[in-house]
Amino acid sequence: MAAIVFEQVVKNFGSLQVLKGISGHINDGEVVAIIGSSGCGKSTLLRCFNRLETISGGTLIVNGIDLSQPNLSLNQLRQLRTDVGMVFQQFNLFPHMTVLDNLTLAPRKVLKLSEKESGRLARTFLDKVGLLDKANAYPEQLSGGQKQRVAIARSLCMRPKVMLFDEPTSALDPELVGEVLTVMQQLAEEGMTMAVVTHEMQFAREVAHRVLFLNQGQVEEAGPARDVIDTPQSDRLRAFLSRMSFAKTS
Repeated sequence: MAAIVFEQVVKNFGSLQVLKGISGHINDGEVVAIIGSSGCGKSTLLRCFNRLETISGGTLIVNGIDLSQPNLSLNQLRQLRTDVGMVFQQFNLFPHMTVLDNLTLAPRKVLKLSEKESGRLARTFLDKVGLLDKANAYPEQLSGGQKQRVAIARSLCMRPKVMLFDEPTSALDPELVGEVLTVMQQLAEEGMTMAVVTHEMQFAREVAHRVLFLNQGQVEEAGPARDVIDTPQSDRLRAFLSRMSFAKTS
C-alpha cells in the first residue's frame, strides 16, 4: 500500500513554477530519500506532503486524504497533521519551555491526552533518542544534535504514520550529524515510513530503499537507492554526486 501518491504535481509561486509535474509514490514502511541541488524543489515537495504548501495542480493523496482538493475540512487537516510528522532544518523548539513541556504540548492539545499520559509518552520517546536525562533541560542548554533529537522525539509523540525530514542535519556541526542519523536509521529499521530530503549521500545509499533525484522541478532519475547513487544514468546526477563528500561507501 502507498502512504503517499503524487501524480503530475505542480507548484507555482506566482509566475515561478517550482514543481513541474512530479509523479511518484512512497509505500508504507518505505524510506525514500529526495536529493538534488539547492532550489530544485525538494523541500517544496516535502512541504506539500503535509499541506504546509498547497499544490497548484495534479493529484496528491497522503494516508487516504486527497490534498488535491482546495479546501480540506478542519478534521481532515487535523488528521493529516497527526498522521504526518515533520522535522525541519531548524529545531523550532519553544525556548521558554523545558524539553518535556515541548514534547507534551501537542499530545495534550491535539490528542487530548492527560498530563500523566502525555508525560509517559514523552519520556518513552526521549529515552528512544537517548535524551531521557534532558527532560527538564531548556533548549539553550542542549547541543544542536540534541535539539534535533528532541525535535524528532516531539514528532514521534504524535504517533505519526509518516515522518518527513527536511535536511535535518544541515544546521549541525559535522561531529553532531551522526547522532541524528543514527536515530533516523533506527526509525527506518523499525519500519517507519519516511521521506527524507538530504545531502547525506551515505545515509541515502545505506538506509533509503529508493532515491528520487530532482532537477529543476522535475524527477530526473529515480530507483533503488544503491543503483541510483552507485550507477547514475543522467549527466546531471553524475555531476551532482561528484560534488558530494559521501557519494558512495564501501
